[in-house]
Amino acid sequence: MEDLTRLIISPERIVNIKNNNLELTNDEAHYINKVMRIKTGKEIFIANGEGSLWKAIKVKNDSLKISQLQKPYLFQEKEIYLLGIAVVIPKNGFEDILKMCTEIGIDYIQPLFSERQVNKNLNFSRKLLRWNLIIKEAVEQSERLWKPSILNCMGIIEWLKSRGNQERVSISITREETLYDLNQWLRKQKEFANKKGGIFWNVIGPEGGWSAKEIDFFKKNNVTFVKLSDTILRTSTASINASSILNQWRIDLKLKN
Repeated sequence: MEDLTRLIISPERIVNIKNNNLELTNDEAHYINKVMRIKTGKEIFIANGEGSLWKAIKVKNDSLKISQLQKPYLFQEKEIYLLGIAVVIPKNGFEDILKMCTEIGIDYIQPLFSERQVNKNLNFSRKLLRWNLIIKEAVEQSERLWKPSILNCMGIIEWLKSRGNQERVSISITREETLYDLNQWLRKQKEFANKKGGIFWNVIGPEGGWSAKEIDFFKKNNVTFVKLSDTILRTSTASINASSILNQWRIDLKLKN
């Protein structure tokens, strides 16, 4: 594929385009003109974050003309087996987690609260705007066609109670006896995956560890504990390790099917 600059434009804006002309926001125009220095008449790629990619030509500093709007240059179907990382927000490094999980191929990112969470005083409405921007930039950089969803923050127990029948959850844990590492747990999900698709989650806990109340809830509700490593990993390291394992499992599953 051609090596062209990419912009992610929301599906709502794509749908409302008239005469194939896309008006750029001030930030988008600054990126195209000042950062990437795209000249008038040059092509870039436009993606909607939902599988479609178009070619567009810069016609003015603040507008692009999209080629064949009704027929994308490339379209990628959504994955059947979706991957999720749920992370208790650490004191530092969560934005790096967003970038790297997006680049690796995670489909859902769930920020969590827990009883021993270090960083509890956050303005989440403002944070979600910034986090979505970080994910958007990581999608453009990594050339993904599907933008991951970052979900509203929830407490770990509330979140587990809200999981549906199409979701499977494992919790990474240290200093607790486990039957499986994450790879082994994923292999055991093969039959479920082949029949139903669904979302496969791994949960990364707080820097201070899960509380006794939380551990008790996990055990009473038969949530599977898994091991990521023989060593103690930082939240960011654990998140990237788990994301890589999940993504490789999906690749292997598709190849076998």
